[in-house]
Amino acid sequence: MAETQNLFSNMQHSRDAVCRADGLACARGAITVFEGVSFSLAAGQALCLRGANGSGKSSLLRQLAGLLPAAAGTLTHPDPAYGTHYLGHEDGLKAVLTIAETLAFDAALAGYRADNDAYADIAARLGLAGCDWQFVGDLSAGQKRRLTLARLIMDPRPLWLLDEPMTALDAAGRALVTDLAEAHLESGGMIIAASHETLDFADAEVLLGPRR
Repeated sequence: MAETQNLFSNMQHSRDAVCRADGLACARGAITVFEGVSFSLAAGQALCLRGANGSGKSSLLRQLAGLLPAAAGTLTHPDPAYGTHYLGHEDGLKAVLTIAETLAFDAALAGYRADNDAYADIAARLGLAGCDWQFVGDLSAGQKRRLTLARLIMDPRPLWLLDEPMTALDAAGRALVTDLAEAHLESGGMIIAASHETLDFADAEVLLGPRR
């Protein structure tokens, strides 16, 4: 059906898109979390943010998502409201909804409409086959993490901001994230991900230092 195909369309993003930071700094009160961070990301590239706890990886992602102001420096990137997906530590899921209801809600936000078969298909693609009737509150941490990935594929946006994308996932879940990321990059998308581990799909790394 056409609606289902739209949900999984291989959208081609602009090859002219860029994400650039010049001398970026972040401060919390009188504490400088990081400063002098610069990088440039082109269409089809992925960047991994590395660093110890407290080094500002999540803060930098929140700056890129438009949720935290920069203390210094400049940012050039797709509009946070329409051009980026931000998946942080909190899953933002509603425990009282089923998987199918959650997918229908996310699809509606993205401007799509589909039937129950389509949502069952999405659940299966996320490794949640036969679980579409389950309540989100009854899911494991890994299953919830898989469910949040639906937002990335149902509402194509050029820039993905991912905070520890492999957290709580088993080997199959990690492979799913990698497959989705590689498909996104092949379509001209960009990814910036904070991670304590090496990400196979990342082209480069930015190491953030400890707080000063």
